[in-house]
Amino acid sequence: MFYGENFNMPRAILCPRCRQLIGSEETVCSWCGTSRSAPWWHVLNWTKGAVDGDLAVKALITLNLLYYAVSLMIDMSGGFLSPSQSSLMMLGATGTVPINYYGRFWTLITASYLHGGVIHLLFNMMALHQIGPWAATEYGTSRMFLIYTLGGAVGYLLSYVAGIPFTIGASAAVCALVGSLLYYGKSRGGSYGNAVYQQLSGWVISIFIFGLLFPGINNWGHGGGLIGGALLGMILGYTEKKKETVVHRALALLCAVATLAALGLALSLSL
Repeated sequence: MFYGENFNMPRAILCPRCRQLIGSEETVCSWCGTSRSAPWWHVLNWTKGAVDGDLAVKALITLNLLYYAVSLMIDMSGGFLSPSQSSLMMLGATGTVPINYYGRFWTLITASYLHGGVIHLLFNMMALHQIGPWAATEYGTSRMFLIYTLGGAVGYLLSYVAGIPFTIGASAAVCALVGSLLYYGKSRGGSYGNAVYQQLSGWVISIFIFGLLFPGINNWGHGGGLIGGALLGMILGYTEKKKETVVHRALALLCAVATLAALGLALSLSL
């Protein structure tokens, strides 16, 4: 028997949602704000954290790979491992042609999951693999997904207004993540914030040089994505200023449902 020890005191436990340690004297997790006695369904919530961010990015990459494979299965006459324009049109390419002639406004979302060839796909997925977890670390997984989805749609909306007839690719959405991190670095300041801003500024310069040197690059989509991502980063806030809330998670879930519905509609129309 150990005298003087209070066996009724709560012990340190792992948070049921983010798996960080909750101290014995803490009633809520200092990382994500979840109560130490949170109900079981909180485990399913999206949270800030490298593991959750990595899983979300892997899911996005998997979806891009899946729709690239489907586009090849429909019609691979666009060249070596390249889907045809008709295949991409059926699966949700965006631009003035799909929107003005067929009323497909939902393609502002689906175009971010389509690619015109293996090199196009490879470059975008490498960029997403690098930038996505970084954005999830600074903004939280839900806000990262919101920026990816809505920022990509803003990029393609600007592209549509500029009169681009036909466009695809995840680059507008990836540029939105870059834009959000540019805002984060500038807003945060300090040695780390300045380093983030300088590194991402290099990305932006490379993106636009690449767009000027090679034909067929949608610079309007890239620019719109950067602007949309920066604005969304400012509106949604980053973790150091504002913790991820249930509103962010609800909006991210709504975006996920809308994305899957649009992709499913595109797939059904192509069959």
